[in-house]
Amino acid sequence: MHDRRSMALERDGAASLPAADYYNGPGYGPRFFGYPETEEPTGFDPLRVLFYIVEYRWLIAILLAVGLVSGFTITMMQTPKYQATARLEVQVPSARVFQDMELVSESSDIRAFLTARERLKSRALAQRVVLGLGLSERASFLFPAPDFAIGNIFRRAFGSGASQALDDYTPEEREEIAVNRIVDNLAVDLVTNTSLLSINYRDQDRRTAQEVANQIAQSYIDQKVDQTGATSELARQFIQDQVGQVKTKLQASEQELVDYAKEAGITVTGAESSLIESSMQAMNAALSKAVEERLTQERLVQQINAGRGASLEQVLVSDGLQKLRGEIAARSAEYQQKLGTFKPGFPEMQQLQAQIRELRKQYDGGVAIITDGVRLKLDDAISREADLKQKLAEMQAEQAAYQDKNIRYTILKREVDSNRAQYQSLIGKLNEAGIASELRQQNAVIVDLAPLPRSPVSPRLPINMAIALMLFAALAAAIIYILELLNNTFVNPDQVEKELQLPVMGVLPEVDAELLAASIADPTSGLSEAYRSLRTALQFSGSDGAPKTLVVTSSEPAEGKSTTVFKLAKDFGVLGQKVLVIDGDLRKPNVHRQFSIDNTLGLSNLLTNTVRAEDLPGVVRQTKEENVWAITSGTIPPNPADLLSSQRMAQLIEKMSQRFDLVLIDAPPVVGLSDAPILSRLAHGTLLVVCSNKVTRKAAKNALKRLKSAGAQVVGVALSKFSVGKFDYSYAYRYMNYHYYNYGGETPKLEAQGGDGKSEAQRPARKHRHLVGRARALLARLGRRLKPVG
Repeated sequence: MHDRRSMALERDGAASLPAADYYNGPGYGPRFFGYPETEEPTGFDPLRVLFYIVEYRWLIAILLAVGLVSGFTITMMQTPKYQATARLEVQVPSARVFQDMELVSESSDIRAFLTARERLKSRALAQRVVLGLGLSERASFLFPAPDFAIGNIFRRAFGSGASQALDDYTPEEREEIAVNRIVDNLAVDLVTNTSLLSINYRDQDRRTAQEVANQIAQSYIDQKVDQTGATSELARQFIQDQVGQVKTKLQASEQELVDYAKEAGITVTGAESSLIESSMQAMNAALSKAVEERLTQERLVQQINAGRGASLEQVLVSDGLQKLRGEIAARSAEYQQKLGTFKPGFPEMQQLQAQIRELRKQYDGGVAIITDGVRLKLDDAISREADLKQKLAEMQAEQAAYQDKNIRYTILKREVDSNRAQYQSLIGKLNEAGIASELRQQNAVIVDLAPLPRSPVSPRLPINMAIALMLFAALAAAIIYILELLNNTFVNPDQVEKELQLPVMGVLPEVDAELLAASIADPTSGLSEAYRSLRTALQFSGSDGAPKTLVVTSSEPAEGKSTTVFKLAKDFGVLGQKVLVIDGDLRKPNVHRQFSIDNTLGLSNLLTNTVRAEDLPGVVRQTKEENVWAITSGTIPPNPADLLSSQRMAQLIEKMSQRFDLVLIDAPPVVGLSDAPILSRLAHGTLLVVCSNKVTRKAAKNALKRLKSAGAQVVGVALSKFSVGKFDYSYAYRYMNYHYYNYGGETPKLEAQGGDGKSEAQRPARKHRHLVGRARALLARLGRRLKPVG
């Protein structure tokens, strides 16, 4: 069979090229198959998002409408709440430490503000607020309307609400309910970079919200003041107890010190020193003075012994001796004066000499008395010095014995001093604590009281509506994403080329079933123009034009392969080529219906050799279409695969390809059958028809794999039933539009061929059928998209 095929190719002048090069030679690419080459989009594509929005506009619109209704309903189901806000300034005092009555300051710490915030949110403070406002006796506060309930819609509409009786609960239970409500609805925030705390309280009653917010601020201040007073009183009582204990210890230690001093014979002076020590200090001073006196007298005696007694200070300062020295000097001067007149033996002169000698004798006697006194002082100083040294030695011995006794005395005295210092310190602290207990210092100041709220803070209809819209928009996006994931069919030509690695040679638009026949018959319709584009692509599929024999098949039934065969035959016939159509579907033939001819004799009769010689010319019949002949399927045989794989079938195709310019074989679907692979092996080329939004990608891949395994030369794919009316496809593939295919830019007039004038009257009915067909197609596509993958 292959030899005969090669011979035929040699006769046609094409044997120099391999089969793959013959059908996929230079110039082979998507740009020749009816649409421009496009690149695979990468990254985020806003236009594609817009396409999805337009494609699923009704789903998005419905979900957004549901979101708006849900947001409004949820808002109506919520109970309005008012928020009151009070501001409190926290004053962080310096820490007061009792240390010699000095105040030690500490820097403020953020922990103090955080502690204040937690104290404001404590249950103890909430309990104080409940008692201050009497909230446990307010039924409206204890049993408010539910925050979120269906009944809130009627309550807000009609203003009615049920309340529970206070007698059903004990006072403790009511107080617990009120405390829990305050804790749950309270929020305390620290204002950034300040010492201010914002107290926010929400309640269904705006006046209650204001009262509670203000009471929380005031109760915090009162609670701190009370705690400060109680702490000061406790401190004062503690210090007072300590004072009594220390006083008792001081008295006992003092008594023990006195008793020991008496027992040891230790006597102290006002300067807290012993008498022995004081006496020794006085003795040392006296001894120093005696030594000094002795040394002075010794110098004087040495001067006397040297014969200079008259020059002693005592002599010189003596008035009597000075007077004698003056008289002696006067008598000596008078004697010298008269010596010039009288002789020494003169009585007057002798009398003067006797007076001078008497005066000198008196003077020397006075000097002797003074010098003797100096010697007596020296002896007395020496004796006193010796006595003092002896006494000092005795006192030193007594001092050594005293020091041994003083060790115990010192210990007892130190204890007395310690107790006395502690007693004095506690007395000072007691006085300070007494003053502090009388002072009520505030640790916080209310900056702003909460004003009466004017409008509720929740629920907010715009916010709820916006949140609902965002949630349902996200839900719509998730549903669209899931639908796209579940959509395992081919939607556009790019997907076909990417998955099957084949060029899309033609894109056939989808036409309603009721309008299909009219669209095929009308040469100006969009479908007819699409088939002409497919014809042109086939003409450029090889270096020598279209394949001589072409098998048209599909993955699954009802993908439009028979229609494609009919239309291609018709279009090639219009070009003047002799076209033969062979119905290779011996199971469910359709060619005879397409061309409106009988199916008495056909392919099965030829292959089984059951045709009489005179009937052979009637097997190949010319149709009403120009230059188009057809061989119908004939009688349906029990073994179609065996007939198609026979030698007769190969010979038939070879002979027909010699007689006709183009042989089109309408093959059955590939899935589950071996007919199509057998026929594709016998033909020069195979065209795979893939239905958009119907055939799964896996089925198309398996069909292509089977064809290639059988040795088929698949020239390309024809994408049928393509929804060119969809916005995204019309935009991305602008050339695929009815307005482009139609001549003159008008929608094709799918009128009856008779042109009897009833077309205008039939337009409303035809439009109605068109809308019904579109709705059915949409539902069908949605069902196909929900098919499981694979």
